[in-house]
Amino acid sequence: MTQQQDEQEILQTERRRFEAMVKGDLVALERVLADDLQYTHSNGVFDTKASFLGTLKSGELQYQGVTPEDLRARVYGSTAVVTGVSLMNVRVRGQQASFRVRFTDVYVKRDDRWQMVAWQAARLPEQ
Repeated sequence: MTQQQDEQEILQTERRRFEAMVKGDLVALERVLADDLQYTHSNGVFDTKASFLGTLKSGELQYQGVTPEDLRARVYGSTAVVTGVSLMNVRVRGQQASFRVRFTDVYVKRDDRWQMVAWQAARLPEQ
């Protein structure tokens, strides 16, 4: 596979991950999120794979919409870095919120598939 093909595969994986978050598809997320995931939300809250999936399963966190913009992927061997901006529509503990974030996440190719090992997002100022 060429680097460009890997980058396209990563971007498709990222879009599917966002869709799975909105649909609450824990089976799809279980597959794409690495067991050693480090997930830092835009408010500074840190999650592991287990705690992140737990908040989704409990309904404490619900992604009602994720609209990515300016997605870019760069592949470095078996590691890929994805950057972008996303409009996030969420419900957290019953409170509705809508905001934009700039994010960086990291994927690693394991067992012939890409898995996300890190996510870091920063909330963008209101426009």
